[in-house]
Amino acid sequence: MTDKKHLHHSWTKLYRLSPWYFLAVAIVSGTVCVYALRQNNLTMVRLRNEVFTADKQNGNVEAALKNLQQFVYAHMNTNLDSGSSVYPPIQLKYTYDRLVQAEKDRVSAANSQIYTDAQTYCQQQIPTGFSGRGRVPCIDDYVTSHGTTAQTIPASLYEFDFVSPHWTPDLAGWSLVVTIIFSALFFVVYGIDRWVRHELRRQL
Repeated sequence: MTDKKHLHHSWTKLYRLSPWYFLAVAIVSGTVCVYALRQNNLTMVRLRNEVFTADKQNGNVEAALKNLQQFVYAHMNTNLDSGSSVYPPIQLKYTYDRLVQAEKDRVSAANSQIYTDAQTYCQQQIPTGFSGRGRVPCIDDYVTSHGTTAQTIPASLYEFDFVSPHWTPDLAGWSLVVTIIFSALFFVVYGIDRWVRHELRRQL
């Protein structure tokens, strides 16, 4: 009889903590978590597109890239490879192509000046000769010894990938924690409630 009274007293206290309250909170928090995760991903896509736009239009690529990096590192569900089959997912193609072309233009201008210098130098060294043909070997030697070649620009310097953490202290992260805690509380309280009810029926 004492055990029965004790169980009944415990069940009365437990009844005030209905497991369905915990489930309701878990469902609401889970919904918030899904929404926040979705928003994180959409913001990442927007910032990623801003990087691509800045790259294509020769804008402030560094600032756009920094904004994207900071957001990805601080929010869940923001992996850059989302919806992309290219790796690394951020490739500054237009920036790289512009740098390569600039290097080619620099080399072309430098070599053009060197060829002019070679003609002047060889004309001084070999002032005579029919139509200047005798100066051709001299000019070739000068250009070969003084000419410049384009420097290789590593493409890897313009390829990026930022990895999103598994958990971050943002709306999505904290709502996920609340969902897990209240889901666990629901199962614990629900299990105890079922056990108490079973024991009370058994002792009747």
